[in-house]
Amino acid sequence: MEGGRRVPLLVSDKKAFVWDIDDIAVIRTEYRVCGTLLGTLPHLSQQNVFLGVPLVLSPEEAVLLVNKGFAVLVDDPAAHSSPELAALEKWNLGRSELVQSQIAALEAKDTGSHSKDMSMSEKAQQKREQREARRAAATAIKTDADAALSVSRVPVQAPRPPRTAPTYTVIIPGTSTSFSWYTQEPHAYSTIQAAKDAGIWSYPSDLTERAKCAVFQDLWEKGYYMGGGLKFGGDFLVYPGDPLRYHSHFTATVIESPDKSIMPMEIVAHGRLGTATKKTHLFCTWDEAVGDVSYVSIEWAGFG
Repeated sequence: MEGGRRVPLLVSDKKAFVWDIDDIAVIRTEYRVCGTLLGTLPHLSQQNVFLGVPLVLSPEEAVLLVNKGFAVLVDDPAAHSSPELAALEKWNLGRSELVQSQIAALEAKDTGSHSKDMSMSEKAQQKREQREARRAAATAIKTDADAALSVSRVPVQAPRPPRTAPTYTVIIPGTSTSFSWYTQEPHAYSTIQAAKDAGIWSYPSDLTERAKCAVFQDLWEKGYYMGGGLKFGGDFLVYPGDPLRYHSHFTATVIESPDKSIMPMEIVAHGRLGTATKKTHLFCTWDEAVGDVSYVSIEWAGFG
């Protein structure tokens, strides 16, 4: 991505977050990196199925995006400075003006539609009263042996419920980039090593973490999407397409060296778990000496 805009990954406590919705869409649709949404949605603070921003990236996802030149790591706490009182008041005033202008536009639109609805409701009320009058005139006369009484029904009009105060949805910019006291450029790092030297990032720090990054990148380069595999007994879940559209085909376990031994019971456990969850289990071995990843798949075969 030479010369293009790099997505800022806001680092806090050595975790990479994305707050901008447009950036979240870019890294998912163009870079095939999904991350995990953490925040609650407006008016649905108790829900736990569909979450909102921010998006937190796994360390492997963040390393991939930076190494590929798609993103930069930003020291988010350092990028914020204490605003002056005049700047804060100006920002609050601008925000209030933005809200009031949106409300005024929505009220004008609502008034026009309400007037139209009122004219239509008045016509409907007139027709309803005419129907009630005709029904009252056609009411049968009740007679008995002594006298005949004429009974006419007077239509009773139910009181209209009071009109509740209207509610409006307004759009308020919420990203830090709109603040004059927030500057990313002096605190952005385009390489993992530069971020490590600045003390805001530490992953990968050992052979196991380097192996996970290498396997993640190799699978990504093969066109797969990856997600967390902890629930299925591995390091990653491997999807043939976007996880919103596809089930994962593989569960991947990373082995940091070709010389590392694997217990037979571990092979059996992964094979049984993969079969139970309708996935093939992958053992992904990273050979740091030659910079190569090799794969071995395990699945039960039929007997007899």
